[in-house]
Amino acid sequence: MIFKDFRVIFPDRIEQCSIQIKEGKIVSLHPVEGDDEILEGHGQYLSPGFVDIHIHGAGGHDTMEASFEALEVISRTIAAHGTTSFLPTTMTVSVEEIHQAVTAIHEAKGKVSGAHIEGVHLEGPFISKSAIGAQNPNYVIKPSIESFQRMVGDYGYLVKNITMAPEEEGALTLARHLRDQGVNVSMGHTVATYEEALLGIQHGFNHATHLFNAMSPFTHRTPGVVGTVFDTDITTETISDGIHISYPSLRTAYKIKGADQTLLITDAMMACGMPEGQYTLGGQEVISKDGAARLLSGALAGSILTMDQAVRNLRDHTSLPLQDIINMASLNGANFIGLGHKKGKIALGYDADLVILSQDLQVQDVFLEGKKFQ
Repeated sequence: MIFKDFRVIFPDRIEQCSIQIKEGKIVSLHPVEGDDEILEGHGQYLSPGFVDIHIHGAGGHDTMEASFEALEVISRTIAAHGTTSFLPTTMTVSVEEIHQAVTAIHEAKGKVSGAHIEGVHLEGPFISKSAIGAQNPNYVIKPSIESFQRMVGDYGYLVKNITMAPEEEGALTLARHLRDQGVNVSMGHTVATYEEALLGIQHGFNHATHLFNAMSPFTHRTPGVVGTVFDTDITTETISDGIHISYPSLRTAYKIKGADQTLLITDAMMACGMPEGQYTLGGQEVISKDGAARLLSGALAGSILTMDQAVRNLRDHTSLPLQDIINMASLNGANFIGLGHKKGKIALGYDADLVILSQDLQVQDVFLEGKKFQ
């Protein structure tokens, strides 16, 4: 197939050109027309598929249901919004429930018909009760290699990221163990001081979960975790819905961290793509209303954000070039989970995970390894 005369979004530029795909790969950036099917651009954008490393659910289903059916619906719901790869994300629940979810993800990997499952993100249970957010404090436990092994069992290969609080006893030892295995270790749901967070980085923490949210804030005398993120070169992620973080704060963060160290994520829960109403997250009741998902206490409980909406939000509320925004939604996530050599950008030999976007960045069509998503 030839995508003819599209505004192709490359990592460093947007260029009017054509690309050719065969057998699920990008094979030419200057194709010669032959017998291939031709898809005309008509002024539309061609973007790499989005990569969401932090998402709990969508379409009325949650990762913690630990079933193929739930993961299938999630994968299809988010694929319709341009996400082609994702990490189903667990919650702070019992070790046994997390193990069940990880097992279900292992069994569903490579089989869902929507966005590709690329691994798992464990959010908790090694977090701080003092920055609990929408996690369940009843299941918070101390970090340990033994507890981690109980959670993942034989499927440790799936774990691409784990969110922990670096100040908790045992976190530094577990962080070093996981980094030695190539697992990303992210500080989140934490009340660490600047010094504690910096010590965490020295022991392997290399990322920060949903910047600003559920972490010690930045002030002029106590920089906190946010200050540590700003003062180091670890990567971070933002829920760019204008609810979790104000747009002035987002713009400030992007100016400090730069587009290459920031990932767009949704942190979406089962209400994503669904009508307003009552839902659950980690066994806790959630109300979805006015564009936000909240516990009955009023605390934000994940989001109902989609990746394409996050991209449009940054277009509307920042001065970032579109190619930088798309990198934040695609290439940065692919690099983070070790797939930057084949996913996350439009380049020769890369997987044909592609999204056609209208001039106002609405998703028109999605291709998963060259096959049109239906």
